Amino acid sequence: QMVNFVYLIGDRETSEALVVDPAYDVDGLLDVLADDDMTCTGVLATHYHPDHVGGSMMGFDIVGARQLLERISVPIHAQYDEERFIAEVTGLGEADIVGHSSGDVVSVGAVDVELIHTPGHTPGSQCFLVDGRLVAGDTLFLEGCGRTDLPGGDPTALYHSLHHRLSKVPDDSILYPGHLYSPQSSASMGDTRRDNFVFMPRSEEQWLTMFGQ
Repeated sequence: QMVNFVYLIGDRETSEALVVDPAYDVDGLLDVLADDDMTCTGVLATHYHPDHVGGSMMGFDIVGARQLLERISVPIHAQYDEERFIAEVTGLGEADIVGHSSGDVVSVGAVDVELIHTPGHTPGSQCFLVDGRLVAGDTLFLEGCGRTDLPGGDPTALYHSLHHRLSKVPDDSILYPGHLYSPQSSASMGDTRRDNFVFMPRSEEQWLTMFGQ
């Protein structure tokens, strides 16, 4: 059984929060925020797959971001390369989606969230770095990484995302993945770099060999 994580990033001083990948139980998410006297002011999308933003998947309709925007009018923050795909799978208009480049910052109250473009699982996958925490979507798990055999996947791009683009993330930062594929739900980046096999290859050639290429 696949377990998805949805994250809330907020500022209690302003009672504002961003929702990361609201694919499931949108009403429940908004109820949790309301019970905590918080208000959703935007969505952060790690990538376009329906189990993260909503859409049709394996014969099931996942309401996701579309249902959220039917209840409240907030922007969906996506990487530029992912805008079109998110619009297609969710049925939302491109006007609902705000495109970003790597290094952009989305603020919620006084909390700054840095967006890091990490292509490989999809062309516009992105991670979110906030206050010593990395919300990684399907780019990186505690054990393994996102698949590259799906449409838009690119093992070479994922190698550079993991070994170069995320190299700036300190070892003491905490990794929060998009799915529960290991006994723990989070771990430090240092432990992940030490224990996760995706960091074993020391070159792009070794990495591609691991992928059978």
